[in-house]
Amino acid sequence: MAMQPAPDLTLEGLVHDLRNVLETISDSAELIAADPKHAKLAGTIRRSVQRGARMLTSFHESTLAALELDLILDMAIECSRDFRQAVKGPTIEFTRQIESGLRLRGNPAAWERVFTNLFLNAGQAMEGDGTVAITARGTERGIEILVEDSGPGISPKILPRIFEPHFSTRAKRSGLGLHIVQTIVARHGGEIAASNRPSGQGAMFRITLPRN
Repeated sequence: MAMQPAPDLTLEGLVHDLRNVLETISDSAELIAADPKHAKLAGTIRRSVQRGARMLTSFHESTLAALELDLILDMAIECSRDFRQAVKGPTIEFTRQIESGLRLRGNPAAWERVFTNLFLNAGQAMEGDGTVAITARGTERGIEILVEDSGPGISPKILPRIFEPHFSTRAKRSGLGLHIVQTIVARHGGEIAASNRPSGQGAMFRITLPRN
């Protein structure tokens, strides 16, 4: 009898090893927290570890869930603020107008990645302090979500390529953030489009999702 090939445990092994890395970082954060001067930093590290753990868990979760959009936005905004503080970047104010009761089906950690990447992308485009406005409403076809920023907008030359993997106008950037956003949205049966705001200032991303 021919021997069956060994299962490919590459992803499972990677998740296992990364959990060990996160546990080490978490333990280090507890040590840092003992010093009152570093309590804020320790909190940032803890939250980052929790986000990393949610992402790893998402690789094994296949059951669709439904979580309120407002709660997903809370997590993504918190992540964005932690990042801006860590890199000592400009301050971003978030505003939102979300229709009551809107829920997104799928893995909450995946949706958190969508909005976190959109918010981080907006922050990197801004040269100083700015705003990000999120609006969402139910439509006849499903759900429409708009993420608009007060940055310089998107050059028409790069607009057609903005979701391509590894495409970036900034040095030392992977160019994967918006590609990840598009991939996750498509996986949930939706679409995302990028444009400039009608006012002429800032970029706008429109996510449309089908009814559950």
